[in-house]
Amino acid sequence: MLRPSALALAGTLALAGCSGSDAATADFPTWHNPAVNAVSRMATAGGVVTTTSMKSDGTLETVALGLSDGKKLWAHPATMAGRLPGMGVSAPAIVETTGGQAIVAALDPAKKGRWKATLIVRDARTGEQRWTRPVHSTFGPQRCGPYLCMSEHTALSSARVVVLDPATGKQLWKLPGIAEVEWSDSQQVVMLRLAANPTLESYELKTGKLRWQQPIEQALGPGIDLSGGWAFGASGDDLIGYVAPYTNPQTKKTSAFGLFSAKISDGTINWMRPSVVRVYPSGSPGYAPVVRPVDQRGAYGGFARLDAGNGRVIGQITAADVPGSGWWLAFPNHMDKLGFLKHGHKGTAFDLVSGKPVAVEDQRGWSFCVTDPKPLPLRGQAPGFYSIAAVCEFDLASGKRIADASAPPSWFTGSQQGWRLWRDEKGAMHAVHDGTAPTPGMYG
Repeated sequence: MLRPSALALAGTLALAGCSGSDAATADFPTWHNPAVNAVSRMATAGGVVTTTSMKSDGTLETVALGLSDGKKLWAHPATMAGRLPGMGVSAPAIVETTGGQAIVAALDPAKKGRWKATLIVRDARTGEQRWTRPVHSTFGPQRCGPYLCMSEHTALSSARVVVLDPATGKQLWKLPGIAEVEWSDSQQVVMLRLAANPTLESYELKTGKLRWQQPIEQALGPGIDLSGGWAFGASGDDLIGYVAPYTNPQTKKTSAFGLFSAKISDGTINWMRPSVVRVYPSGSPGYAPVVRPVDQRGAYGGFARLDAGNGRVIGQITAADVPGSGWWLAFPNHMDKLGFLKHGHKGTAFDLVSGKPVAVEDQRGWSFCVTDPKPLPLRGQAPGFYSIAAVCEFDLASGKRIADASAPPSWFTGSQQGWRLWRDEKGAMHAVHDGTAPTPGMYG
């Protein structure tokens, strides 16, 4: 998925926004593992959290940690074979199998003949190898309900999606072309088909039978180009999707873009907000989406927070209230305010519900720790990969970082099984078990 990773920051941050911290975490179980340099998203299942880490020599490894204490369980070499830089570093897939066991699936550098890597599936706790599958090119494995999904041969005309039994590696069914899993449960999987005319499609997981199909153009209009990136997040029984704009360098035309909602049950479009850009940092599109409208001349308007359930504007500030330049967005814990952070200087803040300015003296907000991220020095990979971003808390009155900041807010971290996980700007992994309800984060 061409998810907006740090590479989107330089261009997109100038159009977007950020927030403040959750309650202090001192009363909750927490852990911090500085020995890991997490560069991908994290995933959990079966009491294990896994991520892709970059070693000091620029090579990658799959790392598994105990969710309860953050202690490393195992690590094995990892690679990417055919993944595009705009998609960010691929994360391992972790799936809980029958009996409460979990497996971790990731690409290993092992090559053989025409195969450029090997998909290796391991026991999540012990790291013991279960089965392997040779890979020519892929965007990486993904969990799809109780199974594994993976686009294979992505660099070839024979590209396909395979659905695999995580316990044995047996291929259950396949689809021609390339697709990415955007949502799944035990019965169905919703995929984004990456094609000239992209569609959302739902399949029965056991049989591969198509349940419904919805062209993205039905929601956002003709001229969709996924090169600008996309993101999806669930909100109850709906899937909220965002497609970013992309300007073709040859034609100078900008593709259709915006936010929309589709029913997971039948693909019906609930609402649409064409011609808005998602702001960064921010929550998942399915949780407290904050957007900025763009007119036909390419001029940016104010900022609006939408209700993910119906697409209506909950609160907004006008274009006239947006300060000049040199700011970065900053949001507090609950995204009820919008701050314009000016590093080392006094910023401004607005109440997102009323749209009125608020005194900045008592305002804190979370914004990206680094505003000029550097690409990862990965060995043997195409240039242009960035790690997922980290957020830091700032005092908006002074523009300075807050040294004793607690956990980043749940709109950024999300929550899995009551745990909230994040990486700091050095890549170290952090977690707090505060019982937050299941919530999608900025990175899904």
